[in-house]
Amino acid sequence: MALQASAFPNCFVAGIHAVGWALILPSFWFLDRVIAVCKSTTLEQAQQRKQKCNVNPLKVFFGAIFFFILFLATAPLAFLGFLLWAPLQACFRPFRYHRETPSSPERETHKGFELEGKASFGFATANLCLLPDSLARFNNLGNTQHRATAIGQRIVQGVGRPHIRIFVDSPSSCGTLSPSSSILPTGNSSTYGATDRQVQPLVSHHSETDSAEGHAPIPKSISRVVLVPCDDTKETSTESPSTINSNQSSNQQDRMGHRSAPRALLSQGLRQQHDVPWEVSSLFPANVDILCLEEVFDKRAAQKLVNTLRPVYGHILYDVGVYACQPPCRCSSFKFFNSGLFLASRFPVLEAQYHCFPNGRGEDALAAKGLLSVKVLIGQNRKQKKVVGYFNCTHLHAPEYDGEIRCEQLKMVTKWISDFQAASRQSDEDVVFDVLCGDFNFDNCSPNDSLEQNHSLFDEYKDPCRAGPGKEKPWAIGTLLEQPTLYDDYVNTPENLQRTLEREELRKQYISPPVPNVGQPLVYPEPGQPWIGRRIDYILFRETSISKHCQTEIEEVSFITQLAGLTDHVPVGVRLNVLMDSDCTD
Repeated sequence: MALQASAFPNCFVAGIHAVGWALILPSFWFLDRVIAVCKSTTLEQAQQRKQKCNVNPLKVFFGAIFFFILFLATAPLAFLGFLLWAPLQACFRPFRYHRETPSSPERETHKGFELEGKASFGFATANLCLLPDSLARFNNLGNTQHRATAIGQRIVQGVGRPHIRIFVDSPSSCGTLSPSSSILPTGNSSTYGATDRQVQPLVSHHSETDSAEGHAPIPKSISRVVLVPCDDTKETSTESPSTINSNQSSNQQDRMGHRSAPRALLSQGLRQQHDVPWEVSSLFPANVDILCLEEVFDKRAAQKLVNTLRPVYGHILYDVGVYACQPPCRCSSFKFFNSGLFLASRFPVLEAQYHCFPNGRGEDALAAKGLLSVKVLIGQNRKQKKVVGYFNCTHLHAPEYDGEIRCEQLKMVTKWISDFQAASRQSDEDVVFDVLCGDFNFDNCSPNDSLEQNHSLFDEYKDPCRAGPGKEKPWAIGTLLEQPTLYDDYVNTPENLQRTLEREELRKQYISPPVPNVGQPLVYPEPGQPWIGRRIDYILFRETSISKHCQTEIEEVSFITQLAGLTDHVPVGVRLNVLMDSDCTD
């Protein structure tokens, strides 16, 4: 069954579903406003205190009564809509698919592997907390629709930046920096349960119609050449320092051998410890190829993200998950929300599969959290074999003291990924990456999370920020922000949050601390170790499942502050370098 834009098998069923949801939506929105008007964020509270005459109590009182009356008035229509909506979920496909129409036939294929046998791939993940406005306010985040638009625009601003090419102006031993070979793929439809092999060209979005529709403007692709000396003398370049710094995430090293980051990279903000270049960046890395977002539960917010991101990402899977009684015709588990997963890819999606976790508990059981796995088409290598990659994203059980449930879900994730790859892998393909990312809801420093920290999944997938079970690398940074302080001056802008994360004494105030075992005092950090905090957002990669003649290496790890004030998580980015030896075969 081919991937379709609609989540339903035909227009008739989709139309009935649309009618049912249209009847439900007014009552749902009024109920959402009843709660939202009574729950203020700390930012709104601060603004209210500045007003000479605070009329907020009156707004709360009369607003709650007004919206509650409207909720009661529309409730009968919502009940009728529910009777139409709920049964149709039995034939609901587990995601919607947006594909941009190709407009550049000359860019149907990418020549990176064919000409050079190497490429780099950028990945990023972020939890956005795009819940209905009333529920998001319990995380100190409001205005869900506005945040969705702003988040999309900021992501586009980062990933759509022009990038530079850096060459070392010396034949010394530190090596050269080759041009970025991140593949900007070709856009194209794919399949759910089958494979459509046709490659379509990349979509260009610089027309006036995009601006008219409210899409974020995308800068044209620009390459700049920077000459960097390799000795200890003063560096010279053809670009100003500001230009170099603004493009620090888009540079790529020559990966013919494992070595430390060249001085050119380190001088642009990247730091290197334990052979992993890393940075705290106020912008999303340039040329992120696949983007995974979590907690995009609100349907209208998801559509706003699609509209904003589609100039950059031609292939988007959203509204991922299932609704109503799951399994169908059983009332044991009713899903009010989808999985919240949202995947945007520059690469054509060949196949996709979703699984829902069956063991959710409490409030988490109301959402269809699970695993989304996709297979993407990248291009061809020098032997004209198809080059593909596997990308998996998930969002695990949230309550802190339910580690056993998360461990069961990690087992399911491992099995589902293996089954998907076994069923979809073809003999005429080279697999160049296998990535797993998402919000795991446990960290690698809390004593309470020791079960998850020692899970066998980490024997298969590598975590570039992890030194071992319960031990982070010294440069790692927590990704869960303290919700009550989201709007403090130290963290309310990308630049301020960047400076805060780089200072250990400030991280202690704004990053969530580790969770102790029940009844035991917390001793953290160990003597001589840095304070890191809860890092619950992961990007992992596996080497055993890719083609044997491919070599993978981390080019950089990024902790991204561009969404400061818009979410309670710190997004994470990773860039992988892949070298393919064309003389070898599997």
